[in-house]
Amino acid sequence: MPGERWQVLLARMLAAVAGGVTLFLAFPPLDWWLCAPLGIGLIAASLYGARPRRAAWLGYLGAAAFLLPGVAWVRTIGDDVWLMLVATESVFYAAMAALAAPVFRLRAWPLWFGGLWVLMEWARGLVPIGGFPWARAAFSQGESMFTPYAALGGAPLVSFAVALCGALLAYAVVDRRQFAVKGPIGGAGRLVPVALAVAVPVLGLAVPRYGDEGRTVNIGIVQGNVPGRGMYALGDEPAVVLRNHANETKRLAQAVRDGKLPKPDIVVLPENSTDIDPYRDEYARQVIHDSVRDVGVPTLVGAVVAIGEENRATRSLVWDPVTGPGAYYDKQHLVPFGEYTPFKEIVLALWERANLVGRQSVPGDKPGDLKMGPVTIGAVNCYEVAYDDTVRGTVRAGGTPLVVQTNNASYALSNLPPQQLAMSKLRAVEHNRAVVTAATTGISAYVTPDGKVSWQTRELVADMNVVKVPVRTQETIATKVGALPEWALMVMGAAAAGFAAWRGRRRADQMRNDG
Repeated sequence: MPGERWQVLLARMLAAVAGGVTLFLAFPPLDWWLCAPLGIGLIAASLYGARPRRAAWLGYLGAAAFLLPGVAWVRTIGDDVWLMLVATESVFYAAMAALAAPVFRLRAWPLWFGGLWVLMEWARGLVPIGGFPWARAAFSQGESMFTPYAALGGAPLVSFAVALCGALLAYAVVDRRQFAVKGPIGGAGRLVPVALAVAVPVLGLAVPRYGDEGRTVNIGIVQGNVPGRGMYALGDEPAVVLRNHANETKRLAQAVRDGKLPKPDIVVLPENSTDIDPYRDEYARQVIHDSVRDVGVPTLVGAVVAIGEENRATRSLVWDPVTGPGAYYDKQHLVPFGEYTPFKEIVLALWERANLVGRQSVPGDKPGDLKMGPVTIGAVNCYEVAYDDTVRGTVRAGGTPLVVQTNNASYALSNLPPQQLAMSKLRAVEHNRAVVTAATTGISAYVTPDGKVSWQTRELVADMNVVKVPVRTQETIATKVGALPEWALMVMGAAAAGFAAWRGRRRADQMRNDG
């Protein structure tokens, strides 16, 4: 506020930065999940009592401290892209902080603050150019006491629970006067928000869990590795990635024949497991068919295929050992500047790197329910695992288990692969589905419906395995109700912000009239 002492302002800034850094520590690969409510609590404390304008730039400061390390994997593309992404995404946190400033004057403000946090994450997952739902608070809770809330209200409810817990901790520090209690117990009432903060994750243990349904499927997972690194991960020589994955598929087939692995019912290869279009290139088609015929079961191949003469699609393609390519799923949520170029003419003129995109991808328009052998899998392609609606739509269409094909080759050994695996853990609990992830360079994994990683690969190695996966069909509450909890939380937060702003203006008018 105007006239605020510099010591107080400095304390606010330090709290915002400390909050952002602490929130980052909750995310993979560190996975210190308790740091998420602590970090959000510090950010809330830095905003408490500040006017909207000051709260906005404090929120921006905290967001930058969080996102700079949180999305450091973007540096592979370029430091300029990384800084622009952080600068853009931090605006959403600034807007949330400005809306929250008057809300702190309301009773039960931790509830309304949690709703505003959900609103902020929804907005940045929507705009600009398709949104960027990465680094949501929920995705720091792949395996924590907050995780069970995913089965009730999906990722938004998990984010809300984390933000509410953090806000309650901040309440206990900055707003403890409201809990001063007269009488023998003195200031014991100050412990009330702390007790409520502890209760939020503990209550997650009461969320009903789902049991096995007595049906399993053996899934072969292949990780073939790539020859290059960074932006040139696929290398300069064509067909190397294709041969790597075909050879690893044959190695899996041999291990089955030797009795070292159980026979799979289906096999899953990663996104971009062939760097040549098998529809147009006979050599690629033959290499894939030979390897699939060798393993002898339907195989999910990841391919980038031509659509006409100018476009392409990122495709999950079912390959039968007898009849060849069949049913497919085309990726719906495309990566801007990676699979297509927004504002193409301007961007290509300003950044030479944008030409690496090549043909422009076009999105699919159908969910990824694909019949493979004894099951109908739910195909999700890489970046899409961060989008609630895409994963939910695939499950509702009958996909079980979920299969995430991904290509993280450009970001190997960064914090992206473990962050993406954390999303798969949350999705497993959210929808009561096993999740199988196949990645070109790692991390390939099998996640149980309880969100536990049962098997995973190391990065930058060729590997394969056959895992026994439960097939579950029972839907969670989150799957059934969809986005309703998210909308309820957002409306709650927005209504509180609107009411607080209206009441603030009314008080200002009264003061002017009294003067």
